[in-house]
Amino acid sequence: MPNRRTLLAGLAAGLISAALPGVAAAQEKLPVLASFSILADFVGQVGGDRVAVTTLVGRDGDAHVYSPTPADAKAMAAAKLVVVNGLEFEGWLTRLVKSSGTKAPVVAATEGITPLKGEDDHGKGGHGHGHAHDVDPHAWQSVANAKLYVANIRDALVKADPAGKDAYSANATRYLAELDALEGEIRAAVARIPAERRKAITSHDAFGYFAKAYGIAFVSPQGVSTEAEASAKDVGRIIRQVKAQKVPAVFLENVTNPRLAEQIARESGAKIGGRIYSDALSAADGPAGTYIAMMKHNISEIEKALAAGPA
Repeated sequence: MPNRRTLLAGLAAGLISAALPGVAAAQEKLPVLASFSILADFVGQVGGDRVAVTTLVGRDGDAHVYSPTPADAKAMAAAKLVVVNGLEFEGWLTRLVKSSGTKAPVVAATEGITPLKGEDDHGKGGHGHGHAHDVDPHAWQSVANAKLYVANIRDALVKADPAGKDAYSANATRYLAELDALEGEIRAAVARIPAERRKAITSHDAFGYFAKAYGIAFVSPQGVSTEAEASAKDVGRIIRQVKAQKVPAVFLENVTNPRLAEQIARESGAKIGGRIYSDALSAADGPAGTYIAMMKHNISEIEKALAAGPA
């Protein structure tokens, strides 16, 4: 049986809630829909306990080839804010927004970011791969860009939930400081890699912004989308390039089939580096459970493979 003090406390809480409806309402979490796992982490970092985040493309999922479900349309209709990458990353988004009938604002977290071109800015020499991307959507691979993502998400949350402005601002400030520290760690790791060894192969072209920001050249047989099929000609060209330039390592990605990277390593003599994360986080208890953990894991694997040993 509850004691008299417990009963009185419960009664008082009930009276306060009845007299001040806003008190109970303030405890309700803002339903936010994020298009994929990296964005969901950003929203969670900034939103904290004021938001309930639903993710469309989950951990280790490939947003390039994702097919929305009726449940996704229902989740979008229920959201008060939808956060997407933009830059042509979610090719299925327009159809989903229309079918869901959502009234929520749809915010592109890449607003204000200067995009790289889908092919030439990555040193691919204009080789076509049959994908529809005119720009490279993987802007989060630069920490400086990730900070813009966070600022855009903060502003969108404040607009959707003005009462949470102080909390969102404080969370964003804390997280931006963590991203500054991350940027320093990445640059220090790259500095430890000999300049002539700062080059690698990945399955698809997801690291253009990383390359531009940190000075490591990445070559891939696919374009910026995993929807593209690498031709035998493309694979042969890259194998010759690996041999000619003595590219030290080929990295496997969590969202792509490893066979292509393994073939290039086998036929070129480059070694297989560790698994790196491009378009999605790992399981929460995995090596890339958050954006910061992902970037730390990636640069650790890159440094390990490139910093020492014969090319």
